[in-house]
Amino acid sequence: MAFKDTGKTPVEAEVAIHRIRITLTSHNVKSLEKVYVDLIRGAKEKNLKLIGPVWMPNKTLRITTRKTPCGEGS
Repeated sequence: MAFKDTGKTPVEAEVAIHRIRITLTSHNVKSLEKVYVDLIRGAKEKNLKLIGPVWMPNKTLRITTRKTPCGEGS
């Protein structure tokens, strides 16, 4: 069986694009920034396309209590 020459050059295999989303949470903001700076530095060393960081809104826990005149919660 012979192969027929079509005159077209073979198409190279396309590289698959992988998208990664990482969510970091911490009570200590400085340690969180340290980690994401390391991640960004590593991505730039490997010449990866990078979008971010995208900051998420901070949540503050509020617990309402009734206060008596003596200062104790009721």
